[in-house]
Amino acid sequence: MWTFFDTSLLIMLYTCFSSAVSSSLYFSSCRLQGQFNLNGMHKAGDVALGGLFGIHYFSTHPDLSFTSEPQQPTCHGFDVLGFKQAQTMAFTVDEINRNSHLLPNVTLGYSVYDNCNTLGIGFRAAFSLASGQEEQVTLHETCVGIPPVLGIVGDDSSTRSIAISTVLGLYRVPLVSYFSTCSCLSDRQKFPSFFRTIPSDAFQVRAIIQILKHFGWTWAGLLISDDDYGLHAARSFQTDLGTSGGGCLAYLEVLPEGDDPAEIRRIVDVIKKSTARVVIVFAHEGHIINLMEEVWLEIQLDYNVTGLQWMASEAWTSSTTLQTPHLMPYLGGTLGIAIRRGEIPGLREFMLQIRPDLHHNNSYTNNMFWEYTFKCRFAPPPAGWVEAGGALCTGQENLENMETEFLDILNLRPEYNVYKAVYALAYALNDMIKNVQLKNVRKNITMLQIIFLLCIHSNIICLIDGVLLCQITTLKGYN
Repeated sequence: MWTFFDTSLLIMLYTCFSSAVSSSLYFSSCRLQGQFNLNGMHKAGDVALGGLFGIHYFSTHPDLSFTSEPQQPTCHGFDVLGFKQAQTMAFTVDEINRNSHLLPNVTLGYSVYDNCNTLGIGFRAAFSLASGQEEQVTLHETCVGIPPVLGIVGDDSSTRSIAISTVLGLYRVPLVSYFSTCSCLSDRQKFPSFFRTIPSDAFQVRAIIQILKHFGWTWAGLLISDDDYGLHAARSFQTDLGTSGGGCLAYLEVLPEGDDPAEIRRIVDVIKKSTARVVIVFAHEGHIINLMEEVWLEIQLDYNVTGLQWMASEAWTSSTTLQTPHLMPYLGGTLGIAIRRGEIPGLREFMLQIRPDLHHNNSYTNNMFWEYTFKCRFAPPPAGWVEAGGALCTGQENLENMETEFLDILNLRPEYNVYKAVYALAYALNDMIKNVQLKNVRKNITMLQIIFLLCIHSNIICLIDGVLLCQITTLKGYN
């Protein structure tokens, strides 16, 4: 049983030196210069895949004095859905290893890291996957050998995927995202090794415009997040709305990052004063929570913010957090675009095997999941926890009897994309090693071969699921 653990990973900053061993052998040796901490989950195998998932909502960074080495950032706010997606990757690898027809005689492993929904940490994690963890590496002139991971499943953020792909693309490390939808990532010149199992926002924008035209809504407002996801969507709307004859935008407002009540109130005031009764929101769940809480407060003060037709992007369409009694009177009837839902037989049973580590050896995140689910704390509990009536975790709690979204297998959307991303990499690897003797697998696998075969298999996946990972045919529906 694999577990999450807190591990020290080595930054891929090297001191490289070269020496001639003989007239026929020349090599370079690189030594790591530092290390940092990441939450990770690992399983050994003949070859490995990498994964990037948001197991925490945010991170805090120490103040930078520029006079000493900064402390490591810390992650906060356990994200059970991010944990579920990471477990889905682990399940998929386990399922592939049990399939005698896919990658026969080859054991697939993985290294998965928590990006804490932060660009800096996600960047570090991606480079740790690409560079490996060895303190010293000898690079022969022939560059034989297998890379630490053959491809990375992730990231879930367009902004992080853009940053990671910009650098890893130089080395042709395949990145297969399950939730990055920015249309900018379709640029094969800028992102030659980026793939995804979710449609580009270009098609989502067109779908929303078709809905507007269907109902005859020609005057709408647009709210976006202040990141690549929202800004590129706004460009697509401004380009496509006019040319399609679908209407005009009454206003375009950028929702603030973090807690900014004054700016939220200003945006709500714009919505109130506008004659547009349709509001399109291309943003993330957190933005909508802050926005709707302000809408709710305005209504309590007898300000008229009702009678609006909300339209949701895929990032918050199926959010259970927003399905609360005090918000449903205003959000009820929202029209939204949802990503494909799929079935993954056996996933629930796999997740029910999760157990905490009572000795606190390797299961830090498993324990966090346990505390989150059962609203308890492992010993020693935080100060004042028991005195305030808090329960202590025993490790004997029954997970199967809990009603939790973690065990919900009827609404597998990002998880299904993770499932397909792992299989895409596995099928590409399977095709490649058919022509390589097993004893030479570690010497003959290259990133370019993986990318080429991902493109080939993108057509197969398109025929199966309607999702194309790589635009190499005349089909324009998905990337």
